[in-house]
Amino acid sequence: MIRRNLVFFISVLVLLVLNSTVFAQDSCVEPNCTEVASGIPDADMLAYPVPDVLPLLPDSNLIGDRVYNRVNNAVEIFDAPNGNVTGTLAVGFNFVTSLTLQDGWTEVNPGKWVRSENLGGATISQFGGVLLPESLPYPMAWALVNVRPSRSPGVEPLEEELAILRYTRLNLYGWVEIDGWRWYQVGPQQWVHQTTVGKVLPVERPAEIDTYRWVSVDLYEQIAIAYEGNTPVFTTLVSSGLSDWPTNEGLFHIYARYERTTMSGAEGKPDFYFLEEVPWTMYFDDDIALHGTYWHDGFGYRHSHGCVNLSITDAHWLYAWTAQQDDWTTERDMGTAVYVYSSGQYL
Repeated sequence: MIRRNLVFFISVLVLLVLNSTVFAQDSCVEPNCTEVASGIPDADMLAYPVPDVLPLLPDSNLIGDRVYNRVNNAVEIFDAPNGNVTGTLAVGFNFVTSLTLQDGWTEVNPGKWVRSENLGGATISQFGGVLLPESLPYPMAWALVNVRPSRSPGVEPLEEELAILRYTRLNLYGWVEIDGWRWYQVGPQQWVHQTTVGKVLPVERPAEIDTYRWVSVDLYEQIAIAYEGNTPVFTTLVSSGLSDWPTNEGLFHIYARYERTTMSGAEGKPDFYFLEEVPWTMYFDDDIALHGTYWHDGFGYRHSHGCVNLSITDAHWLYAWTAQQDDWTTERDMGTAVYVYSSGQYL
């Protein structure tokens, strides 16, 4: 009887290990180890090769409804082509929107013209987040860079290995830790270093969250997740504040919303910036906001002056979603809760 019970216990334990979706650290920690940490058969990975989510597709009418231009130098502003100088814009990280072109001049606001030679293009991201199902069998991540996977954790990839392209959605089937860094299995004989992926890690709803709809921002993974109650419904990559201008951790509420607004700061300093018509802006911490971004495509990495940058596609979705918040109160004039935290620590 004791022997039969022991065999039954071992059999159940094996089944639990093979079917678990929780990451388990393997004893294999040597730089050239080749053991599979997750215990997930190749057939299971091939049967579920990509996360079963619904991506937000870029809308060209939404993304391309403005012509954005980088201002490359300090410029004078005129009231007409070859007209009178009415102002200046100091050198900085500056973007304006173009209205009319005329003989080497660009109208950037009604009655305000600059020489077109001082303007450059803008990088508008085509990236979009995803709507989430009720559950996923494996944790999801995005590739942050073009990366060639390794055949085993901790080893160099082969030159002939095809690269996983940036912004590819991945399943994380398992992981091992080597020299203090995690290697994630993203397919049969496909392992990538933790710094090459942004992981979607839903958090348990904090007790102090007081709105049904709320947003978490993970500063370590550079991931935002929208929740309804305890259920994640949407997630995307973001770009939060750089180390000199960090995004504050804590619990906040959206208190002001603008479909388009101008942002500027650090006047007279090397980091001066002036950004016209920033789309789908939701302020939640003084002058820190969630907002659309037309001046970079580096989501998944810190990039901002403190705000949480989103692609225009994602910001538009989040703006509409938070507008449905039914917990607005006259007393607080506050909207959707925004919970900012860090699941790890930058070295």
